Amino acid sequence: MALTGRKITVLGAGISGLTVATILARRGAEVTVLERAEAIREVGAGLQISPNGVTVLEALGLGAELADIGVRGHEVALRDYRQGREVLRLDLSGAAGAYYFIHRADLVEMLARAARAAGVQIRFLHEITGLALEQDRAHLTTAQGAHLSAETLIGADGLHSVVRGVLNGRAAPSFTGQVAWRATVPANGRVDPVANVHMGPGRHLVHYPLRSGDLINIVAVEERRDWVDEGWNHDDQPANLRAAFADFGGEVPALLDRVTRVNLWGLFRHPVAPHWHKGCAAILGDAAHPTLPFLAQGANMALEDAWVLAAALESHDTPEAAFAAYQEERRPRTMRIVDAASRNARNYHLSGPLRIAAHAALRVGGALAPGGPLKRFDWLYAHDVAARHPLVAAPAP
Repeated sequence: MALTGRKITVLGAGISGLTVATILARRGAEVTVLERAEAIREVGAGLQISPNGVTVLEALGLGAELADIGVRGHEVALRDYRQGREVLRLDLSGAAGAYYFIHRADLVEMLARAARAAGVQIRFLHEITGLALEQDRAHLTTAQGAHLSAETLIGADGLHSVVRGVLNGRAAPSFTGQVAWRATVPANGRVDPVANVHMGPGRHLVHYPLRSGDLINIVAVEERRDWVDEGWNHDDQPANLRAAFADFGGEVPALLDRVTRVNLWGLFRHPVAPHWHKGCAAILGDAAHPTLPFLAQGANMALEDAWVLAAALESHDTPEAAFAAYQEERRPRTMRIVDAASRNARNYHLSGPLRIAAHAALRVGGALAPGGPLKRFDWLYAHDVAARHPLVAAPAP
C-alpha cells in the first residue's frame, strides 16, 4: 500500500506511538500524534533495551544516539538477599547484540526528536474519551467535546487504551499479589554497568546505572495481600520501602538510605488482547499486550510492534489486510514474552529449601556452562524484526 500522502492518526506519544509515527512519516505518510498530556515530560525511571529492541533503533538510524544517552550493560548479577552473595553472573556480551540501560524520559525525548524531524505533528492536550469505528473512518471525541476523524487510526494509548476497549470490550485485570517501588538515587562514585538482582523470599530488588552512571535506578518488588491501585505514579514514604527490605544486605541498605522520593504501584495481570484491529484501526504496545516488568520487555515489544506494523502497512493493499498480518505475526510472540515475564517473578521469590536448591543449581550450571543460562533467551534477544521485514525504502537519516 502506498503510504505517500496517506493520513494516519496515532494516539499516544510514548515509545510505541512515536516509533511507529516516525517510520510511517519517513515513508511519506502524513502522521499526527494525539497526546493527552500537555507536553512530553520526564516521567518514569529506568528501563532496559535488549538486543531485539536495539536493532529497531539502529534501523531507524538512532544507534549512535542510543549509545550516547544510554549505559551499555555488560552483565546481569543474580544475588542472594542476605549479604548480596553472587549466585550467577550473566555476561551480556554473549547476547545477540548490545544491551542498554536508559532513562525512559531520555528514550522518549530521542524518539520525539526523530518524529518531529520526520515531519510528524504532535498535538498535546488531546485526551480521547470517545471512539466510534467505521470500516474506513474513525470518529474521535476529546475530553473538551471536540470531534475529530481519522482515515487510519493506531492506538498506542497504553494500559487503559480507548482503542483496545472498543476492539475488545473492558476486561478487569487481576491483582498479582505483588507491589513494586520505583526510585532513582544519585551514584556515589563509579558504578559498574551491571544489572544486580537481589533475590529473597517473597521479594526481590533490582538496580542498575543510568545517565553515564550518575544515577542508579531501583525497582523493588514485594508479595503482599493488600490491594494497591494500579499505576506507577503513587507516592509512598521511603521508610516503607526500607522497612520492607530491612533484612537485605550487600549494597541494598546503602542504596535505600539515599532514597528521598519513591513511587509505589500494584502489579496487575492483563490478558493479551484477543483482537488487535478492526477496519481502519489497530493497537500496539501496552494497549495490545501489557506485561509484568520481570523480563524488561515492555519497551522492546513496543519497538518491535511499531516496526512490524509499519512494514505491514507498506506491504499490503489495505489497512485491514496489513493489520491482520501484523496481529498474526505479533500476538504469539508477545504472549510468549508475557508468560515468561510472569514466571520470572516466581523464580526470584523462592523461599526455604526450594530457594537453596535452586540457587545451588544456578551456581553449578553457571560454572559448567557459563553461556548456558543466557542461551535460553536466544528466542527473545536474537529476534530481529528489521531484518525480517526490510522496508521498501531506506529510512531517512
